[in-house]
Amino acid sequence: MSVKYGILTLLFQQHRHGYELKLELDSLLGIKGKINPGQIYTTLDRLIRDQLVSSPGADEQERKLFTLEPAGEKELQKWLLEPVTYDSTKDDFFFKWSCARKIEFAQEKDMLEQQKALVIKEVMELTKLKTTFLLEGDENKYLLITGMLLHLEADLNWINQVANRSFS
Repeated sequence: MSVKYGILTLLFQQHRHGYELKLELDSLLGIKGKINPGQIYTTLDRLIRDQLVSSPGADEQERKLFTLEPAGEKELQKWLLEPVTYDSTKDDFFFKWSCARKIEFAQEKDMLEQQKALVIKEVMELTKLKTTFLLEGDENKYLLITGMLLHLEADLNWINQVANRSFS
């Protein structure tokens, strides 16, 4: 899970102050956990330094507001389109997909297709490896790869269900 991209997602929608970002990020994470407020402000400092975010001033309650710069929007869109490798799919891709949904990302279908292509590639590579272990008689590695393939199959089914519900 990337605090950086969560913040960019939320600022894509509107100007926000730090505590509001914290609450919204906690909401995006759902049952996954809560964000430390210090992590929000440290990340905001880096985003300002990198010119992805700026601060146009304060709101009526004197809370510092943050806004997304064009470079930040470009960075967010680039990130949303990068597929997530399997070892971190459970956390990272679900979070990325939630961010895309939150901002009604126009290229969500492309994002899902790229992720699907990556998963299919990993299935093909693991299937070759599974065959090798079967022929070598290495039952432990064969069963391990079988488990990984079952997880990938579940991921593909989920991606297909999301695509079918969203774009039909």
